[in-house]
Amino acid sequence: MATPSSLGFAAAIGGLAGAALSARRGARSVALSALAGAAGLAASEAVARARQQPDEIPGLWHRIVVSGALAAPLGWAAERAGAGPGAIGTAAGAAVGALGVRPQKVLMGPVVGAGVGLVLRRAGSPGAVVATTAVVAQRCLANLLFRDAQVTLLAERARTTDLPFVVARRSRSRYIGTGYVRELAEELGGTYTADRRDTGIVASLDTLAGPGFDPAVVHPLVREFYEHTTEFALDIVPRWRAWVRPGYLLYRSAVAQPLGQAIMPMNQREAQRGVRSRIDTISGVDGAVSVRGWIRSFADDDRPIMLGIYTTYVHDGRGYVSVGFPLPEGSFTATLRPRARRDGGLTLSSRVEDGQAGHYLSYVDTEADELTTLAVPGFEEQLDVFVEDGALRAEHAFRVFGFPFLTLDYRITRKNPAPSGH
Repeated sequence: MATPSSLGFAAAIGGLAGAALSARRGARSVALSALAGAAGLAASEAVARARQQPDEIPGLWHRIVVSGALAAPLGWAAERAGAGPGAIGTAAGAAVGALGVRPQKVLMGPVVGAGVGLVLRRAGSPGAVVATTAVVAQRCLANLLFRDAQVTLLAERARTTDLPFVVARRSRSRYIGTGYVRELAEELGGTYTADRRDTGIVASLDTLAGPGFDPAVVHPLVREFYEHTTEFALDIVPRWRAWVRPGYLLYRSAVAQPLGQAIMPMNQREAQRGVRSRIDTISGVDGAVSVRGWIRSFADDDRPIMLGIYTTYVHDGRGYVSVGFPLPEGSFTATLRPRARRDGGLTLSSRVEDGQAGHYLSYVDTEADELTTLAVPGFEEQLDVFVEDGALRAEHAFRVFGFPFLTLDYRITRKNPAPSGH
């Protein structure tokens, strides 16, 4: 059901859109259009919320209407800044295509937008109309061609115990960085240990035993890495697919660096800066480790690369690894199912459909102990750790809608190798 705040927000967006769309027609028309836009979008919000079922997001039709309304004032501003219909349409289509994440949508966006701009330029349409039409056309066409959902609402205001595959560790600040675990320890009242020695991202591989995975067959060196991660040093060699590099560069500058989270090396030169790997922990009153935060940062200046909170749990007799990446007021979780490799290596993968493994974006309400969680079915990852020619290696591969976009090759060595002859 719509709330007064959601209706007010929708009315504000509709009012701005109406004013922008009629900006060339004089003050009276602008005022009337603003009122009509406010009333129309508020009514759309009310209908969408009334039809919304539990654990669902508002209907697609309403989301398309809202996105079109949001584009109108941006198109008006672009026109005032001197942009023409072609540029406005292309930019609007590219922006909404990029938000679609799927490679086909990313490529479609500027093409559809440019086509809209060309047609509406001949009609003399204002920038607001061009931007709105480009966004609505791209979204409608994309949803006709690609029917599988990119994001689904999994649960709204659910208890954290109902979603064991979600790591409910949020960040209270806008910046995560390398000090997150210390700040979390202050919040939880636990005992914080920085760069804890002889500690692994999991306490024991035996906790992951279950159908399809017998820890006893894992190579001893692979087991040692997981259970004593801090005793190893890492080198990362990133392999980015060309099509994703421009989008990730924009994401890294606009989102990742201000957050201090998920700042992956873009090339070999950055990778040569080296990686500092450490685990900060929080222990409870009984001394047991309750939080393991694996922090990877650049070795030369300690700027963050990635911080993940590692947990394990058992569901229906099968063990899983869940990695939570804290975000402001929420978290992004990767839940992975273990599988033994024939060569003694270990695979952790989200590429299974068992109701547990996958990727989840959550808003975390700590006070109420509740989660509102979106599933992200189009995102997949697989981590393989194995021994090759006596050396420990890892390959971490990522896909979006079946398209590989990044592989991280890890060279893993002991920090203090045993002397020869021992």
